[in-house]
Amino acid sequence: MPSSDHATPEELVVACAKGDRKALKRLYDQESPRLFGLALRIVRQHSAAADAVQDAFLQIWLKAALFDPTRGSARAWMAGIVRYRALDTVKRNTREMLCNEPLHPEIAEDFDPLAALAANDDSTRLHACLEALEEPKRRAILLAFTDGLSHSEVADRIAAPLGTVKAWIRRGMISLKACVEQ
Repeated sequence: MPSSDHATPEELVVACAKGDRKALKRLYDQESPRLFGLALRIVRQHSAAADAVQDAFLQIWLKAALFDPTRGSARAWMAGIVRYRALDTVKRNTREMLCNEPLHPEIAEDFDPLAALAANDDSTRLHACLEALEEPKRRAILLAFTDGLSHSEVADRIAAPLGTVKAWIRRGMISLKACVEQ
């Protein structure tokens, strides 16, 4: 593993795959604040978000050998794991979670996922591809993937028919994949 304290997430995940516990700690220290923000946007409760991130890092440790840098960045891979853990948390809690705590300042209601994405050098291409999508497709994809909303929740939020929203998300994801792979 690189001796620098500024190892990339990719290098740290590879080190985790080799059983390096210090790499996991460094990865957690570097990435957990951002991943906590993602989980909090989905579950809307601090303790549930913290649990989702903890569960995700256990999965990251156990599945680090499955990470393939040719398929995407380590940050995107980890964000996917956190997103699924957070969505699992929401599904497990059949009652609606009401958030009495203020939102984490990094993810206030006026949080702009596209601006945050643009600020990340690793995702410049994805940001450009998202910008190229038609507004309804882009908004539906962002609501589904950054806010963790289901298709029906997206349809309710943007006042569009469910079938239309499903088509927008599916076609938008196909367009995004083609654009990113160019």
